[in-house]
Amino acid sequence: MVESNEHAQLREALEFCLEKDLERILLSNPSDPDHFSKSKIRPLLLKGNLIFQAEEQKGKQAFHKNLSRDEAVIYVENCLNGPFRQAEITCARGKATVLVSKKGKMTVKFKKQARMINQAALEHNRKKQYLLPEGTAVPFLVDLGVMTKEGTIVHSRYDKYRQINRFLEFIEDILPQLNKNKENVIIDFGCGKSYLTFAMYYYLKEVKGYPVRIIGLDLKEDVICHCSDLAVRYGYEKLSFTCGDIASYEGVDHVDMVVTLHACDLATDYALEKAVGWGAKVILSVPCCQHELNRQIHNPVLQPVLEYGLLKERMAALYTDGIRAKVLEYRGYNTQILEFIDMEHTPKNILLRAVLRKEGNSEGEKKKETGEQIRELIHFLNIDPAIVRLLAPEL
Repeated sequence: MVESNEHAQLREALEFCLEKDLERILLSNPSDPDHFSKSKIRPLLLKGNLIFQAEEQKGKQAFHKNLSRDEAVIYVENCLNGPFRQAEITCARGKATVLVSKKGKMTVKFKKQARMINQAALEHNRKKQYLLPEGTAVPFLVDLGVMTKEGTIVHSRYDKYRQINRFLEFIEDILPQLNKNKENVIIDFGCGKSYLTFAMYYYLKEVKGYPVRIIGLDLKEDVICHCSDLAVRYGYEKLSFTCGDIASYEGVDHVDMVVTLHACDLATDYALEKAVGWGAKVILSVPCCQHELNRQIHNPVLQPVLEYGLLKERMAALYTDGIRAKVLEYRGYNTQILEFIDMEHTPKNILLRAVLRKEGNSEGEKKKETGEQIRELIHFLNIDPAIVRLLAPEL
């Protein structure tokens, strides 16, 4: 049996580390070679709840148990009373090492991290707090190769991790536009490998508790099959994937939010037309490959700059997205143009965020003024943008 004072030290270490910032518990050195060779415990968010998952290793097989905080304490104590003779308990604020002799005598070494940093230094050095924090494994991030089973971010995928969290910050900002009492329908066109689709579902449904139905659309059938399998594995009943184009998609008659990420060239314009036609309350769009205006833009005043192909390409892309934003304003949205992630990582990535305005007394006057601005700009540049043809042909 474990001696009482050592037992108290063990329990103190467990309760301290399991409180909020556990990294892992490793149980090893089995007393019986026919028993499990080791057991690892890590924190895991499951349907918005923090649990602790024990992974028991036997040969090439792994067996999993999901435990509450109190159950995890009892599990470790029981393991050290028989099956295992060693444990390492690690959290951000301390570390404990536990050894049990063949006679059952336990030794516990528990050291808490010293907190000698002054407040100013602490504020300066504090790590950014992400909406999906490192240290807590999220199943879809593990399967998509962004995170390890221990909740550590894979170094080569850190930019993707930051991008996912930046995207969720945009989602966080528009939460007041969604309804928490009835289902919100969200269309994600060009979902690809669906890092952001899964992140959006997980955050809205599992973390924030919003009733959502998300439909991912993509033209690649193999991608759709893979993502559909993952959604079933996670039990995401309201997340589905369909092979198709948003311009011809007729699977719903009402949509609350439309997301288009990296829809190439005119595909963005068709997606925006569809979103406005559905009366979507929120539109999030990350355009790419804005080629249309590069072929059209012409003005002698701008020729000293336009004669340089690289500058012409960049100007055409900026004008394209600026006009898209203005056309959405014309159609009744408040629109922002935002950086998607830090510019040093993907310099072309901007995000259009549009939120449907409530009808007001000045709406007609605002629409007229915006329409005149668009008309003057397209005349100045000698262009005929698709977004104007689709959503403001009267201009």
